[in-house]
Amino acid sequence: MHAHEAGSLHAEGYGGPGWLAVPDDVNALVTPLWARTVRRDGDGALEVGGVPVTRLAAEHGTPAYVLDEDDLRARARGFVEAFDEAFADLCGGADVYYAGKAFLCTAVARWVAEEGMLLETCTGGEMAVGLRAGVDPARMALHGNNKSDAEIERALRAGLGRIVVDSSPEVDRVADVAARLGVRAPVLVRVTVGVEAHTHSYIATAHEDQKFGLPLSTGEAARAAAAVIARPELDLRGLHSHIGSQIFDVEGFEVAARRLVRLHAQVQRDHGVVLPEIDLGGGFGMAYTTQHQPLPPRELAQGMARVVAAACAAEGVDVPRVSVEPGRAVVGPSTFTLYTAGTTKDVVLDGGQTRRYVAVDGGMSDNVRTALYSADYSATLASRRSDAPPVLTRVVGKHCESGDIVVMDEFMAGDLGAGDLVAVPGTGAYCRALASQYNHVPRPPVVAVSGGVSRVLVRRETEEDLLALDLG
Repeated sequence: MHAHEAGSLHAEGYGGPGWLAVPDDVNALVTPLWARTVRRDGDGALEVGGVPVTRLAAEHGTPAYVLDEDDLRARARGFVEAFDEAFADLCGGADVYYAGKAFLCTAVARWVAEEGMLLETCTGGEMAVGLRAGVDPARMALHGNNKSDAEIERALRAGLGRIVVDSSPEVDRVADVAARLGVRAPVLVRVTVGVEAHTHSYIATAHEDQKFGLPLSTGEAARAAAAVIARPELDLRGLHSHIGSQIFDVEGFEVAARRLVRLHAQVQRDHGVVLPEIDLGGGFGMAYTTQHQPLPPRELAQGMARVVAAACAAEGVDVPRVSVEPGRAVVGPSTFTLYTAGTTKDVVLDGGQTRRYVAVDGGMSDNVRTALYSADYSATLASRRSDAPPVLTRVVGKHCESGDIVVMDEFMAGDLGAGDLVAVPGTGAYCRALASQYNHVPRPPVVAVSGGVSRVLVRRETEEDLLALDLG
């Protein structure tokens, strides 16, 4: 590929990124990208949970987030079972936390709790959803680098199982609130272990030049642990680490576990205490396109169990109760976004290659990740089968921004046009959660499907909702 001053996307003969292959059959679904019950019916239309997307569009409109309940439950259950089994002989099992920040509503909070997961929250709003859903507060945690006193108090009054202390000043703030309420707060100390995760810089969270946690290398994490122990209002449950998100192997966890266990052992020796827990975080990857190859939960769990066992043996300490946080890997693959196509146009690139632009009735207001992270997504014609040849396509939104791109590059049916339904898989995590009302576009609904039935979990916003906030 020849260089071009405007970048590789304009280079002579550009035919998409290197990992993107021209499909033999434009109707074929790449199975790892889709929820488990998604398939094409006899007419070539997608169906999920036994419901065709044409019916979903007619009943609920587009755009809409379509969530496969059976898929989400199976993924939650799969992580719980895999980690319980892998850590059973080491520490009696493991605790697996659902990342509320990825996507949270009361139904999903109930589902993951029913499948054995605990709930990780990082704001008062996420706590409110979990509590409204009836999740046992003792199986909830509060994270966050800038918790308000009101959020800390709410967590303590509700009886949350742990608060993850993220900075030195927060030690005294949590202790002071606990003293005022006459309770003892269970806390973990979040440690930045200096591991550079192989992921986007915005979602790598264990290198030291960023906002989360207490640095291990400077001794600040050890001092914070000592400060917690010195406050009788606090119960130091253990240490917490999180190296990032969209991670596909256990190599980074190996280094993080060694460093975290070393500090765990040091704190126990120096202060004569037993720390019953250790949280290795997670952020396991999912497949957005064919370039992503996530490990199955069982392999992740077995790999992390070996890592923890070796680290504890090296330090001569018993394996504490282990927690992990799979992140997007639970909810992300369970959902696709359903759009209706509108305007299409062809653009001739340098070298004569043509790219088709297909505009849909949503965009960066319902999926900002492409603009925010240069994230890659796939897409397919969802409402029918096509015999047309594949065409290099960019799926864009309706917003007044040139960066309003949903799918940068995909080969799609050459006869895709206005009125066709387009489905973008892998939108369960950080799409509805990051959704906005940009250009005063109401946010889409979340529609759950199971057993041939669809129901709305989060309703579509309306213009009346937007105007209700405007006090004139």
